Amino acid sequence: MITRKYGQGSFKSFKAGIEREWVITNGIGGYAGSSLIGANTRKHHGLLIASLHAPIERHLVLSRINETVRIEDKEYSLAAVQRKGNVLEEGQKYLQRFVLDTVPSYTYRVQDVFLTKTIAMEHGKNKIAILYEVENGSRHSEICLTPLFNFRDHGGFSLPEQLCFETSYDGQIITLIPEGPDSVAHENYKIKFSVSEGDISERNERYDTDMELQTEIDTGMSSIDNNFTPYDIRISLKPYEKKSVSIICYLQKEDEEEEIQSADSIIGAGKKRMEALIHKAGYKDEFADALVQAADAFIVDRVSTGSKTVLAGMPWFTDWGRDTMIALQGLTLATKRYEDARGILRTFAKYVKDGLVPNMFPDQGMAPFYNTVDASLWYFYSVYMYLKYTGGEEDYLFVKEEIYPKLKEIISYYKKGTLFHIYMDKDSLIHAGGDLDQVTWMDVRVDDWVVTPRHGKPVEINALWYNSLKVMELLAERYLEDAKEYRELANVVKESFCQKFWNEEKQCLYDVVEEERNEEIRNNGQIRPNQIWAVSLPFTMLSPEKERRVVETVWSHLYAGCGLRSLSPEDEEYKGIYFGKLHDRDAAYHQGTAWAFPLGGFISAYVKVNGYSKESKLFARKLLEPAEDHMWDGCIGSIAEIFDGDSPHISRGCYAQAWSVGEILRAYTEDILREEYR
Repeated sequence: MITRKYGQGSFKSFKAGIEREWVITNGIGGYAGSSLIGANTRKHHGLLIASLHAPIERHLVLSRINETVRIEDKEYSLAAVQRKGNVLEEGQKYLQRFVLDTVPSYTYRVQDVFLTKTIAMEHGKNKIAILYEVENGSRHSEICLTPLFNFRDHGGFSLPEQLCFETSYDGQIITLIPEGPDSVAHENYKIKFSVSEGDISERNERYDTDMELQTEIDTGMSSIDNNFTPYDIRISLKPYEKKSVSIICYLQKEDEEEEIQSADSIIGAGKKRMEALIHKAGYKDEFADALVQAADAFIVDRVSTGSKTVLAGMPWFTDWGRDTMIALQGLTLATKRYEDARGILRTFAKYVKDGLVPNMFPDQGMAPFYNTVDASLWYFYSVYMYLKYTGGEEDYLFVKEEIYPKLKEIISYYKKGTLFHIYMDKDSLIHAGGDLDQVTWMDVRVDDWVVTPRHGKPVEINALWYNSLKVMELLAERYLEDAKEYRELANVVKESFCQKFWNEEKQCLYDVVEEERNEEIRNNGQIRPNQIWAVSLPFTMLSPEKERRVVETVWSHLYAGCGLRSLSPEDEEYKGIYFGKLHDRDAAYHQGTAWAFPLGGFISAYVKVNGYSKESKLFARKLLEPAEDHMWDGCIGSIAEIFDGDSPHISRGCYAQAWSVGEILRAYTEDILREEYR
């Protein structure tokens, strides 16, 4: 396992201390997260965000626990909190060290009293464990713990008057029954808070108000939250006494009994589970092991399908088809979690409709959205890679029986046409999008404003189309069916692609090709990262020299440390900073903002055009160093969704993204570390 330690130099001030954050997950969509100093800075921070219907309907249950140390007649608050008006409570000045060793741990020192707080989630349960270990000094002392409860959507806020609970405590267990507006649809839930020792007492001040969340301020959102504080727990310590206090907070359904384990046992089980995952992957490489550990956060259960799926990003995304099919290779195949890969492929196969893999399984039981042209084509890639990594007879049989008919359906619909203006044109290339449809991954639309219009024949879609046809050719041959149709169509696609997409002037590929009614070709000559997949996919169409030119152009225009810019800085539409209100961020999202996931394709393409030489692998490893460093700077132990296109490439968006982790893990392990696939 990877251990990372941060001392007081990392949180010299409150502002410095909230620049890094952490997240841990429970495998069913729930999570816990906060900043390096324990100050919540976003509405998605909290010690227990429970998933009521895995992996969706996520609710904040336990926001934080405020700790106070009393030594004789003097009190010291360890709480790091920003209040309305940028008023700071700076408990981080007592924080001596933060450690992430699979689970986060805070160590505080107040005079001669040491207090360590370790936090873990039980896998598969909406349960958080907090272990306090106290080493008292030479005088009598008291530790006061004040839990901050809530019951709201993890993307919302609470007003004090909305925080309505029926409260009670019996022995060492506090029970809260939500009665506020968010509890109407979930009236069978109880919040349980168990403490191994301490005196529970009711508080006069029932609310913690005006918590100000800096990340929400930075993004122009509402920024004030409030929590419910009905009880204090007080623990007395004699001089030089040592105590361990176990706290378990969980969400309990009515009539369900929950075994209360010790916090120490949950922490130990979590570490042991992660050790097993890293051992199973078998890399014995620090960067690869860190990525394997990061990958686990995104693989979750989905109740509605009874199988595994992939959360696209933490903290707010659910499972998206496009993101899943791109991330799957790194998250499940590079980690040798083949059964999870099989479950994910099976899940999405069940929902193929009109030749389309779902783009999104939304919250609240709604039908899936199918507004994507590429998810179905990435699905072919995922099937091919699954067989490449596994390759047993039972794996080919699984694909033949459960997946292959869906692949045929997709090809059929793409040829004859399906929703969202997706169809094969007379040149055998795939056209996608029209009107206000945004069906590639560059999909921002604000009302009637299509920010990055790519209607026509996008370059990566047709690279994926060719790749899909070649995959079908191989599978048809394997299953003793006629492969001629796929082979001949692939040849026509290759001829059309090479004729229409090559940009001789810029020595790279056009991003989008479209033909007007007079059959004149209109090309989008903007330099974007989408062309890299025309080099990195298993089956490609360009000559070796043109592939090299594409890689050189992408390298010189788009490489930005942790990712590839979505548009060349030389373009007049380029926007290098992703910051501010939503409108400003949308305007930059695919217009210069750097994305981590295309970096995986670039690494694969780079070593490919350089013959997988030792020198090219060493250079590619150097290109990944910024991403490796970032894992310990943003959300500790993971890779963000996006970064500013301009230096210093500050991380933005989701602080942990599935395809960012997955693609960098895949490229690093397959193209740099491994030899058996060459």
